[in-house]
Amino acid sequence: MKDNLKHSNENSLKHVLFGSLIGTTIEFFDFYIYANAAVLVFPQLFFPSTDSTNSVLLSLATFSIAFLSRPLGSAVFGHYGDKISRKTTLVIALLTMGISTVCIGFLPSYASIGITAPLLLMLCRFGQGVGLGGEWGGAVLLAIENAPPNKRAWYGMFPQLGAPIGLLLSGGTFLILTDTLTSEDFLDYGWRIPFIASSLLVVVGFYIRLKITETPAFENAKKEKEEVKIPFFTLLKFYKNQLIFGTFAAITTFLVFYLMTVFTLSWATSDLGYSKRDFLLMQLFSVLFFALFIPVSALFADRIGRRKMLIYATIAIAIFGFAFSFFLNSGSSVLVTLFLCVGMALMGFTYGPLGTFLSELFPTNVRYSGTSLAFNLAGIIGAAFAPMIAIWLATQYSLTYVGFYLSTAACISLFSLLMVSKKEHKF
Repeated sequence: MKDNLKHSNENSLKHVLFGSLIGTTIEFFDFYIYANAAVLVFPQLFFPSTDSTNSVLLSLATFSIAFLSRPLGSAVFGHYGDKISRKTTLVIALLTMGISTVCIGFLPSYASIGITAPLLLMLCRFGQGVGLGGEWGGAVLLAIENAPPNKRAWYGMFPQLGAPIGLLLSGGTFLILTDTLTSEDFLDYGWRIPFIASSLLVVVGFYIRLKITETPAFENAKKEKEEVKIPFFTLLKFYKNQLIFGTFAAITTFLVFYLMTVFTLSWATSDLGYSKRDFLLMQLFSVLFFALFIPVSALFADRIGRRKMLIYATIAIAIFGFAFSFFLNSGSSVLVTLFLCVGMALMGFTYGPLGTFLSELFPTNVRYSGTSLAFNLAGIIGAAFAPMIAIWLATQYSLTYVGFYLSTAACISLFSLLMVSKKEHKF
């Protein structure tokens, strides 16, 4: 009888961790196929212009819309996730993201319906942001609130792995399509395939999420009547410092990632002479280091502490910023690949324990709202306009200033990590 119970609990644990991983994988796959298309496709189809740089900048501006809408998703889904149900909130967030993504695959181009085309694209991108704003925090809590205290970072890294897996899937899909289709066919219909095909992943994620039960921490808070009337207001009244410093502690995580992906893809293919295929291959190889160092950082974070792990990673990123121009301007594919791998490894070091660190700043009754808002507000500051700012700095000045941009952000994050409360709330 005891053995059967043990086996049942292990299966339940696997289900919880897989449920948190599959959801974020789907969400980030949807998010990143837009990032690839924003560089490779949308400038021509939705923002045609005689100046190619203007087309790219307009396309990247729509990329930023999702970051602006993510805090709205955090506030709305966080409210219901803290008050009513973690499970139901996660399911609805997944559907919001999925439906918005599939709709992009069916949009007509600017040549067909004029200005209405980019407006519809912006609306769908807004929906993607709202969905992801509610998804990430819930997925992290699903894992962390089921974790033993000494393995919280390890459990919390499972939803974080969804980011590199989603990136590999999205980048690999675009690589296969560009290899198997002519440029004309790819621009005509090929780019639509990953957006529409994401509906299959959403169905899988929807099924798995429906089978997940509420977390023990949330159930205990309900039993002890710890819920608050409006979590958002409670958050601002009692946990304002945690929200502010938690947000700025996370901005470097976002900035380093979007500099290593969206900015480098755009700059290397437009100004450094790399083909889109070759650079996508280099980026996909570097993502393996992102995936590898997420669990490595989680293991260290459980031993030395989440905050301390993030401090070390942030210092390393600040130093890395000073080498930005040297590697990317080297003209050597080997050095550029090394640059991407180091950048992605650092991303893994900072991203792995981030969800656990943010969740420990807030008590259960506002944890969904607090964790989600800090993460997604950091996305606005650290990533919403990062590719555009980096392109402007590189064009007006040089790549050296893009590196300074990264190092400055790292110093701000380091200060916030040193200032944030060390108190951990009960789970």
